[in-house]
Amino acid sequence: MIKLYSFGPAFGVPDPSPFVMKVDAWMRMSGIPFEHISSAGNLRKAPKGKLPFIDDGGKVIADSHLIIDYLRQQYDSPLDQGLSAEQKAIAVMVGKSLDEYFYWCLVYSRWIRSDTWPRVKETFFNVVPLPMRALVCWMVQKKMKRTLYLQGFGRHSDEEILAMTTEMLQGLSDLLGDKIYILGDQPSTLDATAYGFLCEFILSDIDNAFNERALSFKNLVQYCERIRDKYYAS
Repeated sequence: MIKLYSFGPAFGVPDPSPFVMKVDAWMRMSGIPFEHISSAGNLRKAPKGKLPFIDDGGKVIADSHLIIDYLRQQYDSPLDQGLSAEQKAIAVMVGKSLDEYFYWCLVYSRWIRSDTWPRVKETFFNVVPLPMRALVCWMVQKKMKRTLYLQGFGRHSDEEILAMTTEMLQGLSDLLGDKIYILGDQPSTLDATAYGFLCEFILSDIDNAFNERALSFKNLVQYCERIRDKYYAS
């Protein structure tokens, strides 16, 4: 059976990583059996230093995009089979926007904002011995701020990043409309990606302005609840 290496439950969702959730949702939607190997210590084992990665009978694949490409080639997934060329193009472009842009909105909302950072510290660093915990947390957040600054998001104000997040949410809401899934009546890879990111805002128990903004898009809330109830009922 495929082993999916992940962080494990946090913030009220099965995993705090949208990329783990993307692969998880894709395999559930595809009907591919797998098991979670959940531990923050998996980062030390990760071939590319990030989660998720999978082990399929000794074949190790890292990076959510490459994992899905591999699984699509090796297993009989019904996802995307009925999509037109135009729909596939939309799926690629929107998926990349989520991976490469929306991701940084999520990172900022958790790791930089003062109203959320205490919750993140408690969740991820409570195992660090007290004499070292404050220093480790300070160093990690400093590194994250530096990463965001070099990426570009860290140069914007809180209000500007919230506006960027809202723009992405509005785009997803408009694209979904009143459909069951983003591209129609059947789930696609884009739905696995979208759910992976949206659940981190909408189904999370973190309380901040970014999550509140996501919750204001009722069709996105219903969308996340539908997918959760269908694929995560157990």
